[in-house]
Amino acid sequence: MPAKRITMRNIREVLRLRLAANLSLRQISASTKTSLGAIQKLVARAEELSLTWPLPAQLDDTALAKLFYPQADATVSDRYHVPDWASAHQELKRKGMTKQLLWEEHTEQFPNRCYSYSQFCDLYRQWGKRQKRSMRQIHKAGEKCFVDYCGQTVPIVNGSTGEIREAQILVGVLGASNYTYAEATFSQSLPDWLGSHTRMLTFFGGCPAMIVPDNLRSGVSRACRYDPDLNPSYQQWAAHYRVAVVPARPYKPKDKSKAEVGVQIVERWILARLRRQTFFSLAELNRCIQALLQELNAKPFKQLPGNRIEAFQSLDKPALNPLPTQAYRFVDIKPVKVNIDYHVQYQQHHYSVPHHYVGETLELHASESLITIYFRQRQIASHPRGQRPGTTTEAAHMPTRHRKHQQWTPGRLKQWASKIGPETLVWVDAQLRARAHPEQAYRVCLGLLNLSREYPHERLNAACHIANQQSLQIKSLLRSQLDTLPDQTSLNLSLPQDHDNIRGPNHFH
Repeated sequence: MPAKRITMRNIREVLRLRLAANLSLRQISASTKTSLGAIQKLVARAEELSLTWPLPAQLDDTALAKLFYPQADATVSDRYHVPDWASAHQELKRKGMTKQLLWEEHTEQFPNRCYSYSQFCDLYRQWGKRQKRSMRQIHKAGEKCFVDYCGQTVPIVNGSTGEIREAQILVGVLGASNYTYAEATFSQSLPDWLGSHTRMLTFFGGCPAMIVPDNLRSGVSRACRYDPDLNPSYQQWAAHYRVAVVPARPYKPKDKSKAEVGVQIVERWILARLRRQTFFSLAELNRCIQALLQELNAKPFKQLPGNRIEAFQSLDKPALNPLPTQAYRFVDIKPVKVNIDYHVQYQQHHYSVPHHYVGETLELHASESLITIYFRQRQIASHPRGQRPGTTTEAAHMPTRHRKHQQWTPGRLKQWASKIGPETLVWVDAQLRARAHPEQAYRVCLGLLNLSREYPHERLNAACHIANQQSLQIKSLLRSQLDTLPDQTSLNLSLPQDHDNIRGPNHFH
């Protein structure tokens, strides 16, 4: 049963039951149907005044009311005092505030002219029904921020080329105070979306408990009425600022009514006033928006006391959580599959991961300067971000045989060959130059150089000399010991070239 309003009769009865009958506070509350909080205040005040029962005869109702409620209107009247429902509505947005507490404060101020608690609640509901649809919802201070893009865009002209780009306008509205933020970006892409969120919280000077976006593709990967999937980067942003992201349900306008009204107000009071201006940069447009935004937040409410700035200062600002020390920096998060060459690709650049993750799907985080790769929330690789197409490979990620192969260079191969002999160097250099890519000749060069472990350097160099002249297989030359035979070229050169028995070329015609 709802508690009764506090009248002079109730006050006297409470004092009698406490001072004369010595009942407990709960017993008095059950007997008089008065709230326990109100009884506690009455009893504490009676103890301060050292009152006893029966009360002095000179304490009539007016004098008694002045003793317990010095600031109250103790006028006895048959007409009830109607509360300021707009102020009551604003007060209910504060954390911990309830209609019961508002009613008790009202009864203390007007003990002889207040409604019962049930009448108080009923009259407040009736007042709420006469207000706009958005007034029906009670938004707690610091609880929610609603964000959405305007349907209207603003053209920005490139002064050099005359090209026109349409700027998108993001709007954010705090639920309790209607304090509004707006800014222009060139797109609704994920970097712009999260960048606008970061600047919006900086503008507010704190973090609400929840962000309520529309089911925008930038923020929500898969729209669903009951369980939408957030974009991983959006989730990371929310974790950085310690806020909860609760997307509005599709086709449920009440879920985002604050954002829709905020968008409408920004379009009418800001964008409409800028429609005849020509902008040549995004910064120029945002300066104009910020100036008009200050005027918008200072405009008086039509049906509530004060304006958005005053409401923000008294309601939302004290309830916002503090901002983190460092602002969020955008990180692009994508699933990537490891190719057979133990590399993953991001924007035409390939990055290595440990080779045993081949075939696995990993999560790649790309910041401005760093690529970090995770497997089941555990970091397994990190590379400087490559700004051009190419490949970044870490030797520790390779299989052992690939790692050994990767350690070789053309210069190192030539240096080893020169230690064996000049003919060996000529042979190795010819192999490296014969391929489109020197790496393609590494295997055959290493195969030759490793023969120095089986054969003396002199024999290997002699075999290379023959191979350079006649393109023979070096290993076959060594096995057949042809490299140990006298040099046929030098023998031919030692024969006399002018002799009667030597027939010249004309002899064979």
